[in-house]
Amino acid sequence: QVQLVESGGGLVQPGGSLRLSCAAPGSIFRLYAMGWYRQAPGNQRTMVALIGPSGNTNYADSVKGRFTISRDNAKNTIYLQANSLKPEDTAVYYCSVPTRDYWGQGTQVTVSS
Repeated sequence: QVQLVESGGGLVQPGGSLRLSCAAPGSIFRLYAMGWYRQAPGNQRTMVALIGPSGNTNYADSVKGRFTISRDNAKNTIYLQANSLKPEDTAVYYCSVPTRDYWGQGTQVTVSS
């Protein structure tokens, strides 16, 4: 089983920022697109941002201009910089290799005053 190790969630006030990290095995990181998904209570899990091996990115409309996905090839790690956070961003965020159906354990992000 491939292990994706996430970190960086927490409680933040509206308008604040967080950075999520996800480390993957090198053999996976170099070959496949990776991304972040989120799931709020009662809702389906949805794509937040994706990044390909060459660095091409894709974002959900709801986070464009506020979130940035990036990768560090030396550390086999992807990041999600989340700025201007809103209460509706509250969810469990999951790191994923979607084409391989690999998922991290999830990290809670709560945006609240």
